[in-house]
Amino acid sequence: MKASIEREVPRGWPISPATVRAVLSGHGLLGLAFAAIIYLVCLTGTIAIFAPDLARWEQPGLPVVAGLDDRVLNRAVEEARRQAPAGTTLYVTLPTLAEPGGTIVAYSETFEKDWAIAADGSLVAHHMPFTDFLIDLHVALHLPHSIGGFVVGLTGVALLSSLISGILAHPRLLRDAFHLRLGGSRRLQEADWHNRLGIWALPFHFTIALTGALLGLSTIIVGVLAMLLYKGDTAQVYALFIERSPAVNAAPMPLPDIAPLLEEARRRAPGGYPRQMMIERAGQADARIAVASDRDHMLASQDMSIFDAQGRLVVDRHPQDLAVGTKILGGISQLHFGWFGGPLVRLGYGLLGLALCVVTSSGVTIWLARRRDKGRAVPLWERLWAAVIWGQPALLGLVALLALLAPEVGARWLLPLWLAGTMALLLVAGLLRTTPWAAIARPLRLAGALCFLSLAVLPLGLGTLWPAGMIGTSLVLLLLAVALVWPYRRRSPQSERARVSETTAP
Repeated sequence: MKASIEREVPRGWPISPATVRAVLSGHGLLGLAFAAIIYLVCLTGTIAIFAPDLARWEQPGLPVVAGLDDRVLNRAVEEARRQAPAGTTLYVTLPTLAEPGGTIVAYSETFEKDWAIAADGSLVAHHMPFTDFLIDLHVALHLPHSIGGFVVGLTGVALLSSLISGILAHPRLLRDAFHLRLGGSRRLQEADWHNRLGIWALPFHFTIALTGALLGLSTIIVGVLAMLLYKGDTAQVYALFIERSPAVNAAPMPLPDIAPLLEEARRRAPGGYPRQMMIERAGQADARIAVASDRDHMLASQDMSIFDAQGRLVVDRHPQDLAVGTKILGGISQLHFGWFGGPLVRLGYGLLGLALCVVTSSGVTIWLARRRDKGRAVPLWERLWAAVIWGQPALLGLVALLALLAPEVGARWLLPLWLAGTMALLLVAGLLRTTPWAAIARPLRLAGALCFLSLAVLPLGLGTLWPAGMIGTSLVLLLLAVALVWPYRRRSPQSERARVSETTAP
């Protein structure tokens, strides 16, 4: 590599070949770092698909109801309003047979609390530190949301570009869609899995990348539209999709009875059923109660009945009243996360998300292997990449264990533990100069398998009985543990020699 750079540097070039090598190395590390962010966003997004299940998994003793009487729900809302400061916004999720479990989230700039609703309308505090940690890591990388959301949006753009360029660079991709070479060279298998999973799940990959880019870059998109159409007034752009808030009036006022409002929303949305409620500025005269109703054949709630603080209907909106673009925008978040169709849809999204993780990780692995084949190997990058793709599952399993064993402590220490673990893995991988990448990958895969196995069986050791719906979560964790250690099962001497001969390149 050194000689090739010296040949390519033109005579008289003011920068020395050593400096050129350093710049190229830094350029490559920046590309590898961005690839790591793309992989991390894909990995955390795949796990975040199961956020509704994870939230219950973290606290299996929570009440889970399949339905709530309107009067019972009214008691729950009143209790939440009493416990939250005046002016707090309440987000209420109503349970259904397909998605049992009612919740209330109270949020303001200075207050935030989650509750599960019991069958009698009482509230039980809901602690879900790992779910919150995971979603914030996926959405904004635990950075300020304006910055982190922008970076995550860029990963969506980069992923979308990679998918398009990958298709254009493989003219035989469709013809070779079912051509999978197993049992031969590991590198050929890696390339085949990369190409096959890329083409088989292409509609999913494209949808996730596009919706992720739109969600992450939404602030910039709104800003550009405001500059082009409204002289920089972003409020007018948001008004196209969000109802304007009423004039501020902080005078105390009790909430109206919720039951008749829900009944009115059902009457105005035949074929729909109330699923979400947003009570803005609860306890004030400028309060507003929005009831969003779902329909079985739609991704997002498109029936909206909005009432003022006295219970009077002020907005009545239905699917036929919306432009096509507004309907599409309303479903972007649901389509991206897969939270619109129950457990089976989430399971399908999870499998496709794993395929996307394989595609994003194997793409860099193949690139590094080709560099080695051409005599331009970069062992440091190979070790760092192995630490990223196998270290992150293990670290996420470790922080999940901490959240399960000590939820109060976990809420404060999950992010520091994850950051310290990530930096330690990268530092160790960088220092082990004579260690091949496979020697780094193996212990990390075993550690990840041990974490997933512990997460699956630990509740039994703690004497906790899983709800029936959580058995599936334990089975998925067990399958992930098996998948991580499966390559290290007992091999024949011939296959073992073939594997050892390929450990010098990823």
